[in-house]
Amino acid sequence: MTRAGHTEGVALRKEGLPGWLDPVVHAVETVEPLQLSRFLPPKNGAGRQSAVLVLFGEGERGPELLLMERASSLRSHAGQPSFPGGALDPEDGDPKGDGPLRAALREAEEETGLDPRGVQLFGVLPKLYIPVSGFVVTPVLGWWREPSPVAVVDPNETARVFTVPVADLTDPDNRATTVHPSGHRGPAFLVESALVWGFTAGIIDRLLHFAGWERPWDREKHVPLDWRA
Repeated sequence: MTRAGHTEGVALRKEGLPGWLDPVVHAVETVEPLQLSRFLPPKNGAGRQSAVLVLFGEGERGPELLLMERASSLRSHAGQPSFPGGALDPEDGDPKGDGPLRAALREAEEETGLDPRGVQLFGVLPKLYIPVSGFVVTPVLGWWREPSPVAVVDPNETARVFTVPVADLTDPDNRATTVHPSGHRGPAFLVESALVWGFTAGIIDRLLHFAGWERPWDREKHVPLDWRA
């Protein structure tokens, strides 16, 4: 559980961010929902409110993102690499206010052990929808201003926690298109011995594109997905 006070007084703040994040900040401020995904929240308000933390840090090889791999025993999205995150709890507050900010930090702490006090939240992307699980997801963007140790907290939920250099995500050799048995195609990244695909890969793909970091890559390089995916 979250240690008391670690997500108190959450707010978005752009002051003091490293210069290399400027294109990301601009992308967050200008992107439209349909530029991110064709799956938008149902107009009738259906769906379970949730949030993910898209956390940018700076490692030995420059800018990087924090990811985790979900445990293979989970009912939804089992074994998939993802951003830390999950459903809003009542104590997180208003889903239309700062609730998603609190949820993103709380879930990240519960799943990876990071200290939310070292994270500066600077932006929120439009809410998106994951039809297969019925989640309405708010991507919350943060700068890992004061990095803290991260690791698997609960093996029943998380298989591993890792960071991926942005340089590897933009490397054309690490990019591919996944092909689901249903026919759906989407962007993917082959990084850190993992196949990042689905919702997470879609967010990364769009952020790289609108931040101007994307490099030309072979969209005909296909990776088939198992029917259970």
